[in-house]
Amino acid sequence: MKYGENLFGRRDVRPPEPAAPARPTAANSPSATPAIVPTPARSPAPGEAVAKAEEHGGSKLIVGPNIKLKGVEIHDCDTLVVEGRVEATMKSRAIQIAEHGAFSGKVDIDVAEVRGNFQGEMTARKRLVIHATGRVSGKIRYGKVLVQEGGELSGEIAALGDGPPDLRPA
Repeated sequence: MKYGENLFGRRDVRPPEPAAPARPTAANSPSATPAIVPTPARSPAPGEAVAKAEEHGGSKLIVGPNIKLKGVEIHDCDTLVVEGRVEATMKSRAIQIAEHGAFSGKVDIDVAEVRGNFQGEMTARKRLVIHATGRVSGKIRYGKVLVQEGGELSGEIAALGDGPPDLRPA
């Protein structure tokens, strides 16, 4: 781990520690203006801006790269971020599948953002976003859908308002 990086490889951005007051000289007299040293800004990772915009201080579960989570039920998790592989059932607010991430199973969520692979049964009550690298297949129900050029959507697909009465929003 490099100096200044935390456990997750992100740079710590800490304000500089205050220096001890110096004796007044011609260079640092009260009339002299202090030098301002700019700190380079870190550009957000892909999807990070969206995650921050949608995150309301709720609980978040991140399944990192090279991690496989199998045979679980996920509840009371506001946002699931899948960078590895997950085989589960989930009822939550949002799911984000990274470019190299994969989810198989059943999800009942408000918002789905897919850059990797999803296979199974999905109900995205508000919005389903499939990015150019995203692949979604199975029984898919959605409120609104956005598929970028290159993204794939296949299987049994229907808008929530078009289905049987039990699938229509209240």
